[in-house]
Amino acid sequence: MGFLGELKERLIFDFIEKQRYLYILKGLRVTAIVTLLALVLGLVIGVVVAVIRTAHDQTGEKGRQGAGGFVLSVLNFFCRVYLTVIRGTPAMVQLLLMFFVFLASSTNKVLVAVLTFGINSGAYVAEIFRSGIMSIDKGQMEAGRSLGLGYGKTMQKIILPQAVKNVLPALVNEMITLLKETSICGYIGLNDLTRGGDIIRGNTFDALPPLLAVAAIYLVIVMFFTWLMGRLERRLRESDNR
Repeated sequence: MGFLGELKERLIFDFIEKQRYLYILKGLRVTAIVTLLALVLGLVIGVVVAVIRTAHDQTGEKGRQGAGGFVLSVLNFFCRVYLTVIRGTPAMVQLLLMFFVFLASSTNKVLVAVLTFGINSGAYVAEIFRSGIMSIDKGQMEAGRSLGLGYGKTMQKIILPQAVKNVLPALVNEMITLLKETSICGYIGLNDLTRGGDIIRGNTFDALPPLLAVAAIYLVIVMFFTWLMGRLERRLRESDNR
């Protein structure tokens, strides 16, 4: 029997027999759900934290006087602590803490993973958005305020749309990073894509085909997001030239 024949038998044994390929498909579904939900949560957290941090930095000491300024300073303090802790500790440790300590009573492992990766991603998204907001000329904010818009409306209608345009490539890169980080979900017993391949390896004692299949799926997804980012950047450049 030649190499191709042996490879065919190996693939049939690893994936087709006992429908082991379903571990991969079900794991891919779990990975997609965790990634998408965590991305949404991370975007919400990131935008809120970025706006608070930017408002605090742009207001100045005189503008932070009074009750409103005190509240802003307190919120900024908590945001800084959040960013320091989340960015300074490994994602796997955060996942284990969430599963074994903070949500030890929960049996929903997907919820644990979504919250962990959403909170983790939010810290990085916050800094991405903050850099994007700070890159917008201060005259934009002044123009909005001169038109009678409040700080929140000016940020929503004028600043954030421009900031999103500037940070879009970095946000797509964060999405790719988040997708790959979810591969540690197996540490809490969640059957994601990576664990699906590892289950096949454990059943067949053949590591190469299932792990290569997992790697190939991750690679295809990342290549798709990279292609999508390129398309978006071209569209944005075209809209700027009009």
